[in-house]
Amino acid sequence: MNTSIFEPSEISTIKLKCRIIRSATHEGLADENGYPTDLLLRKYEALAKNDVGCIITGYAGVMKNGKGNYHNMLMIDNDSYISHYKQITERIHEYQTPIILQIAHCGRQTRSKITGLPTVAPSPIKDQFFTEDIPVELSESDIEEVINHFVQGIVRAKKAGFDGVQLHLAHGYLLSQFLSSHTNRRTDKWGGSTENKFRIISEIFIRAKQLVGNYPILVKLNGHDGRKKGMTITEAVEIARMLEAVGCAAIEVSCGVYEDGLYTIRGDKLPLDALFKYNFKYNSYPNIIKKIAKPVVPLITKKVKPYQNYNVDAATEIKKNVTIPVIVVGGIKSVEDIKAILSGGKADYVSMCRPFIIEPNIVKKFKDGTQLASKCIDCNYCMIALEKNTLRCYRGKLD
Repeated sequence: MNTSIFEPSEISTIKLKCRIIRSATHEGLADENGYPTDLLLRKYEALAKNDVGCIITGYAGVMKNGKGNYHNMLMIDNDSYISHYKQITERIHEYQTPIILQIAHCGRQTRSKITGLPTVAPSPIKDQFFTEDIPVELSESDIEEVINHFVQGIVRAKKAGFDGVQLHLAHGYLLSQFLSSHTNRRTDKWGGSTENKFRIISEIFIRAKQLVGNYPILVKLNGHDGRKKGMTITEAVEIARMLEAVGCAAIEVSCGVYEDGLYTIRGDKLPLDALFKYNFKYNSYPNIIKKIAKPVVPLITKKVKPYQNYNVDAATEIKKNVTIPVIVVGGIKSVEDIKAILSGGKADYVSMCRPFIIEPNIVKKFKDGTQLASKCIDCNYCMIALEKNTLRCYRGKLD
């Protein structure tokens, strides 16, 4: 497979400038009601003017009870958002850059203190990270409401001028919860077999396509996670085949859920300073406890390895079983690795998150040959601090 990183290509009707995609990354740049701000527009503009192949936005909530724990999440739960997003898509299209809206519902991975509403899930199983709430099991009518909100989110994305939409089926959010036997213990038509667990996804696709036609609907899918009854690559491959059958335009392969800790976003060092300052579970600990914990916790915490390219094997297996494009994300930071992934036929595209935080112009640097690898040190402070702050690089220092 002789695929150039910087050649133009297409995913369905989306014309990409190169094969490096900015993966969905929560920016914390909505206002308190979830409307995108001018600061968000400027962040996307910095990516677009520097040759990124395509931008996938931070997640936008389709229902108020699905709003996440992070600071100032985007929303798309009613038509009033359309005109605001249209300002973004029109500006980004001036750079001939496609932009895709990621839509999501956080399910049990949020807090009622954030949403003002009960948390919900396929089954009433408490999350071991978000321990404040026991989620309410979704009824049949609740599930229908969730499906309809996702469908309307897709319709609104099209009206707002986005080139496509990405359903968030990964990282332990609601649709991911339906797909995982760890969180879906239902015995009705929405649980049990892989086909039943997938039913909510297929219904979203079927109903949306009746309204938006061939408008591209992509997904972000876990290839694996760290839960005992969680996602496996075998089941992920089966789900990928089902996604292709219902008209999915492309699959971005990721991994992990909140309960897994630093499984999705990996690094050699634990971001304890950031956790103690920003995370709702740990920031209220007495200073003496924090002082004792800093040298001890790293010694007793099992690190998840590898730190780089950790979804490539899963993406490769999925690519063997589908004909639609496969995108891989997760610890991809260098031109050498990108070339190896593409030329080896392991994926059709690569997407990056953290490298774009420290260097929005990294694709241009790669293209010009002035830099061959990201300057990101994988400290992960950026991801932890998002609970209270807007997105920025900390490079291992809180000050």
